[in-house]
Amino acid sequence: MFRASIVFVCFLILSGCAQVPESKVDERDPLQSINRPLYDFNFDVLDAYILRPTAVGYLAITPAPVRSSVVNFTNNISAPVDIINAGLQGKAGNASVSLARFLVNSTVGVFGLFDVASSLGLQIVDEDFGQTLGVWGIGDGAYLMVPGIGPSTARNLTGDVVDNFVLPEIALTTPQSVLVFALKAVEARANLIAQEGLLNDSLDPYLFVKDIYFQRQLFELYDGNPPIKEEPDDFDEDFLESL
Repeated sequence: MFRASIVFVCFLILSGCAQVPESKVDERDPLQSINRPLYDFNFDVLDAYILRPTAVGYLAITPAPVRSSVVNFTNNISAPVDIINAGLQGKAGNASVSLARFLVNSTVGVFGLFDVASSLGLQIVDEDFGQTLGVWGIGDGAYLMVPGIGPSTARNLTGDVVDNFVLPEIALTTPQSVLVFALKAVEARANLIAQEGLLNDSLDPYLFVKDIYFQRQLFELYDGNPPIKEEPDDFDEDFLESL
């Protein structure tokens, strides 16, 4: 369902630092010569002429309660993905929370239009098969800039395809699936309008998006507690160049 990729621009709010262009080849990004033109297409064409204008119009005409219901509905329809992947990762507590959220919001919350579960202390736990593969020890693979989607990796793109076969989303017709996808994309882009300065002020937007994407993936993989890399005892030349 490409949920993580749709909201990739939301990762920008996690960093307020301008990005310095890399001086060395990034082993995470062996396809950079292909990814950069695709990045330009996504941002300079699709975003500039379609997604951003649509998001601006969406903000202008859509009342806040309606926007909230859209977010609640799309989150709820993805809850089974959270349940299954939490279970596959051995996170019984998270699976139970996601199951309880789905049952409460699908009934009392009127098919997920109202997030009653959060008011009961059941906060959303975002899990996907890309994270599951990571927990199982599978590496990121090559960084990918997917046309019309945004940044991903070989592992996460595979995970998105698997997640797409989880009910109830698989029960949707193609037009319904496209509508849900579009709603997620427009809402995510609307949330980023106020944060655009971070991307525009970066020295290399492509590198900025890539680094924030990997930071966010690490954050999600470790449930908000990623391991802290130890700094070397001696400040050698290679370390200084990496700063």
